[in-house]
Amino acid sequence: MECSIFEYSNYAVTQMFKRSISADEVEAAIENGETIKEYPEDTPFPSLLKLFFTSGGRPIHVVVSQDISKGVCYIITAYEPDPDMWETNFKNKL
Repeated sequence: MECSIFEYSNYAVTQMFKRSISADEVEAAIENGETIKEYPEDTPFPSLLKLFFTSGGRPIHVVVSQDISKGVCYIITAYEPDPDMWETNFKNKL
């Protein structure tokens, strides 16, 4: 996913702050992470759930949508997946 502009929802910023996830980590997740789920019915743009491992090996999930015509990526939320809710690869819910 290529983004020329990143726009963060207030919810995403709040959650990132609570979870100590940096904007650099979120943007790396969007650009280099693996898409593990697609939400084609989301509006106003379809969204994706991306999985990324930070340089320290910490898994993070980022939910992002994109206005392809403008190159804008909208960050909806970011979080560290709960190992009690996800398989060990953090790609599938238990």
